[in-house]
Amino acid sequence: MNQNQRSSSSLLIRGGHVIDPASRIDAPMDVLLRDGRVAELAPPNKIRGSTAENFDARGLIVAPGFIDLHVHLREPGQGYKETIATGTAAAAAGGFTSVCAMPNTQPVVDSPEWVTWMQQPQHGAVVNVFPIGAATKASKGAALTDFRALQRAGAVAVTDDGKPILNDGIMRETLRLAAEISFPVIQHAEDTRETEGCSMNEGPTSFRLGLRGMKASAEASIVERDMLLAQQFTGARLHVAHLSTADALKAVRRGKRGKMRITCEVTPHHFALTDVDIGEYDTNCKMNPPLRSASDREALLVALADGTVDAIATDHAPHAMHEKCIEFERAAFGITGLETALGLAVTRLHREQGIPLARIVELFTAGPARVVDLRGRGTLARGSFADLTIFDPKKRWTFSAAKSHSKSRNTPFDGWQLTGKAVATIVGGRIVYRAD
Repeated sequence: MNQNQRSSSSLLIRGGHVIDPASRIDAPMDVLLRDGRVAELAPPNKIRGSTAENFDARGLIVAPGFIDLHVHLREPGQGYKETIATGTAAAAAGGFTSVCAMPNTQPVVDSPEWVTWMQQPQHGAVVNVFPIGAATKASKGAALTDFRALQRAGAVAVTDDGKPILNDGIMRETLRLAAEISFPVIQHAEDTRETEGCSMNEGPTSFRLGLRGMKASAEASIVERDMLLAQQFTGARLHVAHLSTADALKAVRRGKRGKMRITCEVTPHHFALTDVDIGEYDTNCKMNPPLRSASDREALLVALADGTVDAIATDHAPHAMHEKCIEFERAAFGITGLETALGLAVTRLHREQGIPLARIVELFTAGPARVVDLRGRGTLARGSFADLTIFDPKKRWTFSAAKSHSKSRNTPFDGWQLTGKAVATIVGGRIVYRAD
């Protein structure tokens, strides 16, 4: 692995260009880290005194540590696909210092005991792991879990993710109880009653391939329903996971204009690909939500640029070979994404769409930190946690799935030439990844 773990009480990062949207900094700065915290930011060569270690960041961007709101680490129970150790190693290689782990494991993370288990050091995590608890017991959409107990144990939100809460009464109660403790409710917006048996987006490509397609309305209708329910409770916080359609985006925009506490995330695969990329039944392009139309993708690009979208999240979903190398309709939904997210964002959003690097950094840092209240992260303000991502926005490289840190290889981006790569990932003042 490209991991070079070195612990030091102080680290001076010299000569880099700091982009910290939360602190409104976009300028050449040196950064001093001491005892796991940001000790000082100053113009170049202004920090005095000796340090245990120096890092030469000339020509590089120095940013707050990237945060991924949506990652499947597969433990407990599915270590053949991924482990906390391998998933967080992939995160570090992609520049992520914190990941929010989804609860759809075996068993489901629906108790404070499992939330605690996720955070135990013996699992070998090299970045921060923030568990997200299940909203209902075993994610069956019936009995609610103990939100207060989950929160006390360290969960940062609740969700049933791939099993969206469809019952209006259960979702209303979820939002009501979560609002009492200012707990975000994350919803995978899909009316599964409309999408059962579907394996891709409904459109000309699904027609050509002879596959049943998911209507875009199945996403938007759940967003609309959830917004109506959330408006009933002061302080309710609704987060739309992996938003993929123009119609759902319109609903979120409307909610934001109405001062609702509604947020959303978009994945790199949804802003980089469309359903046409499935080609001849490429199961590495099968995910849920599915790849959408060109017009949906265009709407996402606009929203990423204008501030409507709060975060880029990978929905990193590793699967073993035998779960993908089968007929398209039978193949598992999901792709890996931690190691390609930054490269896709710089290539597709910055270089092709002209979205400023500062906005891209915001989508990886301050934005996700706000969604789940990761105080002291997503910023380089003095006293904040010493989590940093140092990347080269001009580095051209080719992603090789065979060399991935993840246990799984299910990616449509194998062999892609990208621009923009993590050079070093620092967690708690310690370098946990350094590129060759």
